Amino acid sequence: MASRSLFVNLRRASNTCLSRSFCSGALSQEIDDLKSRILRVRLPKRSVTNVLERWVHQGNQITISELRQISKELRMSQRHKHALEVSEWMLAHNEFELLDSDYAVRLVLMTKVFGIDAAERYFEGLPPTAKTSETYTALLHCYAAAKLTEKAEDLYEGIKDSKLSLSALTYNEMMTMYMSVGQVEKVPLVIEELKRRQVAPDIFTYNLWISSCAAMLKIDQVRWILDEMRYDPGFTEGWERYINLANLYINIGHLVNAESNALVETEKGITQSEWITYDFLIILHAGLGNKGRIDQIWKSLIMTKQKMTSRNYTCIISSYIMLGQLKEVGEVIDQWKLSTAEDFVVSASTRIWNAFRDIGLTERAQDFRTLLIQNNCDPLSS
Repeated sequence: MASRSLFVNLRRASNTCLSRSFCSGALSQEIDDLKSRILRVRLPKRSVTNVLERWVHQGNQITISELRQISKELRMSQRHKHALEVSEWMLAHNEFELLDSDYAVRLVLMTKVFGIDAAERYFEGLPPTAKTSETYTALLHCYAAAKLTEKAEDLYEGIKDSKLSLSALTYNEMMTMYMSVGQVEKVPLVIEELKRRQVAPDIFTYNLWISSCAAMLKIDQVRWILDEMRYDPGFTEGWERYINLANLYINIGHLVNAESNALVETEKGITQSEWITYDFLIILHAGLGNKGRIDQIWKSLIMTKQKMTSRNYTCIISSYIMLGQLKEVGEVIDQWKLSTAEDFVVSASTRIWNAFRDIGLTERAQDFRTLLIQNNCDPLSS
C-alpha cells in the first residue's frame, strides 16, 4: 500500500515537472518584438521611451510604419500617454519622414494628456508646411470634443477662408459638435458650405445630416436625403444597408413631421431628439457592419435607466436583424417583453416583420419570425 502511494506521488511529481518544463519552453518562445515589449508596459507612470531606446541599443531596427501601428494600438486601448511618448520619439529622430497625419495625431494626444492649451501651443509652434488641412482639422476635433463652440467656430471660419483642400472630416467635426451641444439647426448650414466647396460627403456626413433633420422632425427632408444617397458616386453596399434601416426606422417607429406633434417627450434625462440621435448612431454602425460599436451604444443606453420606447427597441432589433445577429435579437426581445410586453406582442413585432418583407429581405424576415415563435410572439397569430 505504501509502495503504491509512493508511486502515485512520484508520478504526480514527474507530471508537475513535465508541465513546468513545457510552460517554461512556451514562455521562452513568447513573441519578443518591439510591439509586444511596449504593450507589456501597462502602468502609465512607466515610460515606453526606455523600451524604444533599449531596442535600438540592442542593434534592432525600427520602421516608421511599425511606430505608427504601435501608436494606433495604444490609442485604441486608451493608453494616450504611451502613444504620445511613441509620437515624441518619432519626432525626435530626424531619420523618419513624418506625414501630416503624424502631426495631427500628436495634436489630439497632446489634448488628451496635457489639455487643450498644450495642443494650441504645439499647433502654433508647427512650421507653416505642417499647418495643413489635417492638422487644422485635428485642432478642430480637439475643440469640438471639448465642446468649445466659440473656438471651434472661429477656427472653422479661418479654415473656410484658407485655400486648404478639405475633406468631409472637417465638416463632420463641426456637425458632431453641433449635435452634441444641441444646436442641430446649424447642421444644414455646414452641409451648405460642404456642397458649395464641392467636397464629397461620406456616410458619416449623411448620418449627421439625417440625424439633425430627424431630431427636428423634418421627416420629408430625411426621405429626400436618403434618396440623394442612392445617387452619390460613393454609394456602397454599406450605404444600402443604412438607407434600408433608416427607412425602416422612420416607418415602423412612427416618425412624422413636426407639425403633426405626434411624438411625446420621454421621461426627464434624455430628450426625444437625443434618443433619435442615438438611434441613428446605431443605424450608422449597422450600415458599416460595426457590431461591436452597436453593442457598446446599446449597453450605454440601457445603463442610463431611462424608459425605452418601442421606437428604440425596433431600431436596435432591426439593426441586429440586418447584420444577422439573431442571438442578440433574442436578448433584446427578452428585455423588451419585460418592459412593455403587450406593446411588443400586439403591434411592433408585426411592423418589423412586414417592413423587412416589404423591402425584399424575406430571409431576414423569416429568421425574425422564427425567433418570435420561439418567444411565443408569432406576428401572424395576432
